[in-house]
Amino acid sequence: MSKANTELEAATFRRLREHLMHERPDVQNIDLMILAGFCRNCLADWYREAAAERGIAMDRDAAREAVYGEPFAQWKARHQRDATPEQLAAFEAAQAKQAP
Repeated sequence: MSKANTELEAATFRRLREHLMHERPDVQNIDLMILAGFCRNCLADWYREAAAERGIAMDRDAAREAVYGEPFAQWKARHQRDATPEQLAAFEAAQAKQAP
């Protein structure tokens, strides 16, 4: 992979993160999971895994703060709503569709 490619991918990730943080904090993680099969928490897990692969120690809270732009508890209190029965049913259906 070229340095330019890595820089483009990094810029794209930063733009996605900024978009989720500032443009669409209203989009619920469960909706992301239903539609895309990943959410902000998945991004934080991938971020932490990438750090570990490079020998950088990072706990779950630090990774989430990097993705959410603030401590997860603060983001959750300001933006996360309880899942509706319809969301929960759609999530279960999406999970079943992905199961082998």
